[in-house]
Amino acid sequence: MASSSSLVKFLSIFLIIISIFAEQAISVAPDECQTEVNSCTNKKKALPLKVIAIFSILISSIIGVCSPLFTKSIPALSPDKNLFTIVKCFASGIILATGFMHVLPDSFEMLSSQCLKEHPWHKFPFTGFVAMLSALVTLMIDSMATSIYSRKSSAGITPASATASPNDMAVVNIGQFHGHGHGHHYDPKPAGTADQQLLRYRVIAMVLELGIVVHSVVIGLSLGASNNTCTIKGLVAALCFHQMFEGMGLGGCILQAEYKAFKKFVMAFFFSVTTPFGIAMGMALSRTYKDNSPTALITVGLLNASSSGLLIYMALVDLLSAEFMGPKLQGSIKLQIKSYVAALLGAGGMSVMAIWA
Repeated sequence: MASSSSLVKFLSIFLIIISIFAEQAISVAPDECQTEVNSCTNKKKALPLKVIAIFSILISSIIGVCSPLFTKSIPALSPDKNLFTIVKCFASGIILATGFMHVLPDSFEMLSSQCLKEHPWHKFPFTGFVAMLSALVTLMIDSMATSIYSRKSSAGITPASATASPNDMAVVNIGQFHGHGHGHHYDPKPAGTADQQLLRYRVIAMVLELGIVVHSVVIGLSLGASNNTCTIKGLVAALCFHQMFEGMGLGGCILQAEYKAFKKFVMAFFFSVTTPFGIAMGMALSRTYKDNSPTALITVGLLNASSSGLLIYMALVDLLSAEFMGPKLQGSIKLQIKSYVAALLGAGGMSVMAIWA
């Protein structure tokens, strides 16, 4: 329960910090960088579209992140089945493409804008630098968090879904004795190995949640501040698809982490509400927020760069690499091929969505 409350506090503080950054981005853009007004710019028509976006994206996010959490009732989609692995690789491909095809290009575009001063923004590749630092910091957090949790859980981790009863222990003991008596060696998986794997799943779930929350708020802020109806219509459809399948990836990680019900709810809740929260915040600031002001470009550009580094690292190292180098896929070339195809389809589908969002 203590770790759950800490997670709630951390995510709440993060959203407050994002709000402060957004308020600081309220500044007047230079005359040459003023937003062009065209036939698609209509504040009155944009408002109902934003309201629709809030609810449609919220529902899509809930469906995406919650669907893996209910797969235990479907035998074919349980974490130990091949189909779950294939779906997880598909979702991991989506997360990878989100970092490479959506967040990173946006950061490059913002931090290379002509609305920024020549020095230092056009003299140094800040996007690549911040993304690189973000990936390294994510590695550090990943490693240190695993070490800290390992020490705290040296006595062993008890998954929320597994509590051994005395009868269960008796069955195991009888099985061990029976096997030994008949010359068959009963060699259960070492508890330490299972505990370490569970720790990794938990760290991955929390770090991935952080990266997704960052860029979800930024995306929502941009949509909420925009009054371009043509842009909003395309964004709503793209973001619904994006949030649903990205949520599936996060939901799969949460499921494997075997959190208790309350923490599952907290993580699913924050994922689901961050983009709608960003849209609402953008709507509140739409009168004064200028998406092409220097402060806004720098703030959002740097946030996007850091988010992209985190997402790319998580997708490649903690999700795809860990899955493909694991014993399950290494033991089956056929399953590897299916998983590669799934990852390519996920990355390809999200890359196509970059046309609209």
